[in-house]
Amino acid sequence: MHETTGDIWDYRDKAIIAITTNGQVTKGGMAVMGRGVAAQSARLFPHIPATLGLLLAGKGNHCHCLGDGIVSFPVEHSPYELPDLRLIEQSARELAALADERGWSMIVVPRPGCGGGGLSWMDVRPILERHFDGRFTVISAPWSASANFA
Repeated sequence: MHETTGDIWDYRDKAIIAITTNGQVTKGGMAVMGRGVAAQSARLFPHIPATLGLLLAGKGNHCHCLGDGIVSFPVEHSPYELPDLRLIEQSARELAALADERGWSMIVVPRPGCGGGGLSWMDVRPILERHFDGRFTVISAPWSASANFA
């Protein structure tokens, strides 16, 4: 697993981009994508909230391929809860399995739960290290407070 700082969207069309998500779906069937890279992806790819909403409703809160080189990485069950370390571990395991299954050679993941979610990178890093190999790059924004705790 590699670590870097920068803009995750600089890896668009060069790597698979994981977006941290929650499991909530609106009455209209849209995934709730209120902040961070999830909100950014919804602005860049307007189909993603509906695509993820269908997958969440049908298959649950798991890593899902969303098209355009984007994959969901659940960190919370709902946007009103704190990120769940057990869910982050499940997502890391599922993302590694997807990478194996699909032959992905480069996957970029934001520090899950460490931005708006408030988790400490020191608590999350060991979880990811158990599942991510050299194909994975964990990125933090240079302006993020969590970037200061490498």
